Amino acid sequence: MSWKLFLLLLEAARLTVILSVVSIGVIGFLLATGVCAANMSQNRFARGAGWLFVSFFRGTPLLVQLLLIYYLLPSIGLDVPSEVAAVAGMSLCTAAYQAEIMRGGFAAVPTGLVEAADMAGMSRLTTFRRIRLPIAFKLTLPGLINEWIMMLKSSSLVSVVGVVELTRMAQDLAASTYRPLELYAAAGFIYLCISIVVALVGRGLEARLSWGRL
Repeated sequence: MSWKLFLLLLEAARLTVILSVVSIGVIGFLLATGVCAANMSQNRFARGAGWLFVSFFRGTPLLVQLLLIYYLLPSIGLDVPSEVAAVAGMSLCTAAYQAEIMRGGFAAVPTGLVEAADMAGMSRLTTFRRIRLPIAFKLTLPGLINEWIMMLKSSSLVSVVGVVELTRMAQDLAASTYRPLELYAAAGFIYLCISIVVALVGRGLEARLSWGRL
């Protein structure tokens, strides 16, 4: 495979990374925080809304969600680029999974520590900020990193809405050069490298948490 073809794959991989970071690490994470708060709320309406959100986006395939959003937006008068539809679909899907991971982390915080903080006179906000949040984040970080890697690989599905990311570029180049084995192997190698980087960043964060530096 020529260097020129590999550079085209790298350029498409850059778009894959950008879409993944925006969808998974920014919008999806923020949405997940809100959904997790709703699921843990004392308000029955908020819990019900959170449950419906998680049930729908965990119970339907990402491919179907992407197609629904891609065709729904123009029908309500929103003519947006395909990249926006891709970001919206990936963000909503990963938010449902990340919210459940976060909820599990908060549920695993020892109740004795929370009770001790109450007895020591800490406010609810201080208890959350200094006890519940750090422990929950440490417990959920491996699960969140795993979810981010899974969604990174699932980003290949956004090609169905016209986004020329890494997988779509490999398909187009394979169709024009008749060298599918080399191109798909190169695309797989690039995905592997990106996933390894994400995993290493996650391990670095876990190590810093263990050393008490975060």
